Amino acid sequence: MRAVIQRVARARVAIGERSVGSVGRGVLVLVGVSPRDGDDEVRWLADKVANLRIFSDEAGKMNRSLLDIEGAALVVSQFTLYGDARKGRRPSFVYAAAGPDAERLYEDVANGLESMGVQTATGEFGADMQVELINDGPVTILLDSDKTF
Repeated sequence: MRAVIQRVARARVAIGERSVGSVGRGVLVLVGVSPRDGDDEVRWLADKVANLRIFSDEAGKMNRSLLDIEGAALVVSQFTLYGDARKGRRPSFVYAAAGPDAERLYEDVANGLESMGVQTATGEFGADMQVELINDGPVTILLDSDKTF
């Protein structure tokens, strides 16, 4: 499972003119799922996002988590995180999980965050979405359950 975590002042996802989900201070989480992912990776990612210390404390150090600041998470599926562009000019997506499996695991990540007390909004799986955000910092963190980076 891969994720791009962006610390945000606010973020919103829309489909056309319809707003699907939005959050204030917190994180935007772009989630990619591979065929090898399962419940262990879901738990790992949700816990990592909720407890990642990327928010400033009183001294200005990144020492507080999403839970500490009572921030929110906007979780958006993004199969292109498993795009392989090492050869040729068009990325291959053979390492991305198929729709039904990926959708369940993506939803489980959002549910896992909610179960930890994080206010959570989502995009719409498989939809062509527009994501707007104000990256706070900017702070962007890459996560990979296989720990390849």
